[in-house]
Amino acid sequence: MELGYPTVAELESYARSLVGPGSRLCTLRRIGVSREGRPLRLLSVGHARRAVLVVAGAHSNEPNGGSTVLALAERVVLERELRADTSWHFLLCADPDGASLHTAPAPRTLLDYHLGFFRPAGPEQPEWSPSLLPPDRLPPETLALLRVIDELRPYLQVTLHGTDLGGSWVQLTEDVPGLAEPFTKSAAELGIPVEMGPSDAAGWPASGPGVYVMPRPEHRTAYPGMPDDARDSTWFHAHRYGGLTAVVEVPMWASDLVDDTAPHPAPAAALRQLARRLLVQAGEVERVFAEALPRLPGPRGPLLRAARWALDLVPGLARDWTGGPPPDVSMAYVASVDAFGRRLPLRAAAMLLRVLREAGDPAVPYLEGLVADWCEAFADRFRARWVPLADQVEHQARTVLAAALHARDDVVA
Repeated sequence: MELGYPTVAELESYARSLVGPGSRLCTLRRIGVSREGRPLRLLSVGHARRAVLVVAGAHSNEPNGGSTVLALAERVVLERELRADTSWHFLLCADPDGASLHTAPAPRTLLDYHLGFFRPAGPEQPEWSPSLLPPDRLPPETLALLRVIDELRPYLQVTLHGTDLGGSWVQLTEDVPGLAEPFTKSAAELGIPVEMGPSDAAGWPASGPGVYVMPRPEHRTAYPGMPDDARDSTWFHAHRYGGLTAVVEVPMWASDLVDDTAPHPAPAAALRQLARRLLVQAGEVERVFAEALPRLPGPRGPLLRAARWALDLVPGLARDWTGGPPPDVSMAYVASVDAFGRRLPLRAAAMLLRVLREAGDPAVPYLEGLVADWCEAFADRFRARWVPLADQVEHQARTVLAAALHARDDVVA
């Protein structure tokens, strides 16, 4: 199995090699610093006013974007036609602090991935914080990203995301006609399933297989119990300048369960069962959390804050699932909800485990068993198969280039 996602330092080193001494084509500059003082770097290729902004590393547990940024930057440098009337700008890592805490750059299994897992609490995530915090409390990473969008006024922002286990899909803040065909063709060629009912896009209109358009603010969300809303994220900031955002998701491990469009025979009963399992598993982690917390020294660090955030999402999500499914629920949608329900308690347990190991806490063996068992059950249920890193990157890069082409043509038209 091909392994190895680049670290932030490796991303910066490669970007510097592209710039080189005296380069007029490429620039690398600091656009801000993180909360902990780490630099945020933007690599730019070309000088045209029309701009594409590509953002990697918005979620620290989704490391594929860094590899894709390197591949895209190299391609834009080598292929003059890609930058003939468009400049390309690559934010190498939107959350370097988070990246420093997700310590699974070369996972062989889902267990490897979760033993080094970190994903910040929602208010600490650069793209999501505007939906959860007032403007005067936004983190510096968010403010830096917003400034770059204000400066570049991109006709397209692409933010590179990934999922641990599932398929590939695209979320758009405005439709990009024609994107679905090259997207699905690429996925088919590389053997990557297309998510036909991602819970992240529940209730959103589809402009084609695996391509979903975010509804307007007046549209009721499918999960009102969730505190964040994509429509209040940084994704919509490009609309101020006539642009749009595409979110390109690719899996580390693939599952063919997520592209089954057949109607589910009993969706309400299935969702109730998934909600019950979610509450039971989260309850197991809650118990360990409550018992161990008095034994832990000092204030809650980012791992504990993130674990607490994940657990706090559970009650509202379970209520949403038991409130009745939307009509014509597919097998793919129920599979996506199944995966989502497994992730939240597993991630909370994994991050809590890292803290307890550091403290030498007596609850470590029990929590190790939970994480190992849940990872194995997740992989078995979804018949997980590794997607080679080269294929993850190729599919994501192809989709970015197709989005840039079709969005540009739509703007010109």
